[in-house]
Amino acid sequence: MKADETSSVHNSSRAPEPVGLYPHARRAGNLLFLSGVGPRQRGQKNVPGVELASDGSILRYDFESQCHAVFQNVRYILEEAGARWEDLVDVTVFLTNMKDDFATYNRLYAEYFASSQPCRTTVEINCLPTPIAIELKCIAIVP
Repeated sequence: MKADETSSVHNSSRAPEPVGLYPHARRAGNLLFLSGVGPRQRGQKNVPGVELASDGSILRYDFESQCHAVFQNVRYILEEAGARWEDLVDVTVFLTNMKDDFATYNRLYAEYFASSQPCRTTVEINCLPTPIAIELKCIAIVP
């Protein structure tokens, strides 16, 4: 079979628009692969809790707000692609400031994933394509 016969593209009407040429998710068999998901809100360029300087650099940010927003965006994509939060099997998180933000992320993650525990990897990177402090890359099993 060709890839287009065994996979399908999914875009959410509630998650933020992608910042490049990629779908929100792609289903391959019973697996759903989400593209990197950040905390922006649909139809908006600004990021919840982020204050930018005139040159576009980040002056300050509310990391907890970004965590809640990114988890909500993941949920939107999952639901519109026919999956549920509990169907997540793997989560990779990219943080731009591990030292300051990991404890908050770990606390909120434990709340959101109390009943389901996907595999998880956390990586610090020096920046993301937009002025965000967190991005998630997820894989789910679709019933």
